[in-house]
This record gives sequence, structure tokens and C-alpha cells, in this order.
Amino acid sequence: IAGFLAKYPGSRHVQYDALSSSGLLAANATSFGKRAIPSYQFDKAKTIVSLGADFLGTWLSPVEYARQYAAGRKINQANPEMSKHIQFESMLSLTGANADDRYVHRPSETAAVVLNLYAALGGAISAPALADDRLKKGIKQAADALKASGAASLVVAGSNDSNVQLVVNAINQMLGAYGTTIDWTATLNTRQGDDAAMVQLVQEMNEGKVGALLVHGVNPAYDYFDAKKFETGLAKVAVSVSFNDREDETSVLCKFQLPDNHFLESWGDAEMKAGYVSFIQPTIAPLFKTRAFQTSLLKWSGDATVYGDYFKQYWLTKFGSQAAWDKALQDGVYETPAPVAGGAYNGSAFAGAVAALAAVKVGTGKEVVVY
Repeated sequence: IAGFLAKYPGSRHVQYDALSSSGLLAANATSFGKRAIPSYQFDKAKTIVSLGADFLGTWLSPVEYARQYAAGRKINQANPEMSKHIQFESMLSLTGANADDRYVHRPSETAAVVLNLYAALGGAISAPALADDRLKKGIKQAADALKASGAASLVVAGSNDSNVQLVVNAINQMLGAYGTTIDWTATLNTRQGDDAAMVQLVQEMNEGKVGALLVHGVNPAYDYFDAKKFETGLAKVAVSVSFNDREDETSVLCKFQLPDNHFLESWGDAEMKAGYVSFIQPTIAPLFKTRAFQTSLLKWSGDATVYGDYFKQYWLTKFGSQAAWDKALQDGVYETPAPVAGGAYNGSAFAGAVAALAAVKVGTGKEVVVY
């Protein structure tokens, strides 16, 4: 992709996730200079406070988190203390059902809850008043438990609002969680979408400013929040190419369909977590007239190499020998874990986030949670 973009100046790579974590990524880019998601280590936390993050059910990496969470909840001679888990949420989630204490609030109260928690921990801000006495009691209980645990605390939020996530970052920094329960060396790479970049792309497509659109591995005509606007814009793009391996809702609207190989016919690599690379190897030859989308990008960049050869050469150069490459393929996974690190925190955007959240109006009628 980088080689292709270099060949065609003015081109860009836009990524989007149907289930977006763009708010968390944007907040981390501001707080740590990395547009990434760190590793949350629930097994190392004595107190876990979740603000609407269903980390046992749907949030980011629930299989990994559930295993860690179970380790912290299991009492034995080696681990005589069980972790404490307090959940604040607007609907009953799998995570909320497992919490020691669960406090319910309106979706529009999320901003007030996170600000009150920061203030209860000793943060010098003026938090909006909460009407619910039980919710106030819950925030005090959570703050007391977090203070007692100190660095062995973990606060997570499911919100896609970067201002909420900036305040949560400030809370974890205040507690000393970075480098203890939050690891910045092994970032989680499964969510990299940029909501703002996608909105800009769709806007530019509708304005006739996009000459060509190449689509791979996404189906925005089906799962983008403003699918109709995407479809209207796509009709105005002169060259539209889908590499998707099936005739989905987006592919049928594209002028060219150049299907990628099925994953069982493909070479590739995946680094879901930094320092842990998995290798994708073909189990069968391609059954239909398909071609690796990377091969198309290479050809259009002036490189006649097919992707399988390009891929092997890349890793052979990295490993330095055929024997090391063969071992990595045999193992299926190549691990280079780094020591746990906290990251360099920058709180310059904190005041702006607090001001934006303080201005959020709490609703009085019925509110809907889309889940």
C-alpha cells in the first residue's frame, strides 16, 4: 500500500471500522502521541471500574479480557485477594451482570459520571451535579476503591467520544495505571478506523473531488452509518474498484470487480497485537479467477512481482536466513514481546475536554442505547 501511494501522489489510505473506536484512538493520539490502543491487563488490577465498556462481551478484545478477568477473580493460596469490579452503564451488559456493584445512568449522563469520578479522586475540576443519590454513592465507592488500589487500578470506558476518553486517560495517569495495568509496548491493532477521515472521503466523493476509489475488505454500502451518502458519492467517482472476495453491497456498485483470493488461498501476515505476528499460509490453490489485491497494487506500482514472492522476500530479509523463515512458518507465530511500558503522558488537551463534557445537557425524556 505504501509503495502504491508513493507511485500516485495525492492518493491516500483511509481505514474505517464498522464498530468504531475512533474516539479512543484520537484521545490516545493526543495524550500519548500514538494513535493506538494499549494492552489493558485486567489480571493485574485490584480494582476495575468500567464506564459502559462491555469488556467481557463486545469491547475490543473480550476473549483476552475475559481470561485475564477470570484470573483476577479466582481465589487460591497464591492469589488470596479477589479483584473488585464496579460497573457504570446505561443498559444491562454481560460485563455489568458480572460486576460486584452496578450503577445505572442515562446515556446523556456519561459525561457527568466521568467528570464526577475524576473530581472524587481529587481532581481540581467543578463537576456537574448528579440528581441520582445512588449514582453519587456509586461514584464515591468507586473513587475510594481506586484510591486504595493506586497503580493496581484500571478504568476503561466504552464511549466513542474522545473527550470522555481524554478524561479517562487523565484518571489512569493520576492513579499510576500506565506501566502497571496498562501496557503501551503491546498495542492492540484490530481497530484503526478514522471516523473523521471517512466522513471527509464521503464528502469529497459527493463533491466530485475523488477520481478513483479502491475498496478492500470493507462494505460501506452495507454498514457505514451514512450508507446512502456513500452510494451517492460512489456514483460520482470515475474509477471505482472492489477487491472484495464476494459480490457484496459495495462491490455491485463499483465499475470494476477484481476479487481478492479467499483467505485459505492467500499468503499474508497479521499483527493483532504489537510484537506477535501470525502468518497466513495458503492451504489450496485459487479455485476461481481471482488475484491477491496486493499483486494488483504491485503491478500498478510498476513491480511485476506476485505478492507471494514479495511476501517471502520481505520476511526472508527480516529474518536473515531460510532456516529462521522456515521455523516461523512452522510455528505460525513470531513473537518479539517487549517489557511493559507506561508511555509519555501529555495532558494539554485535558481542560478542553472537561469544558466540552461540562456543556453536555442531560436529557429528561426517554433515551435509546444502540447496541
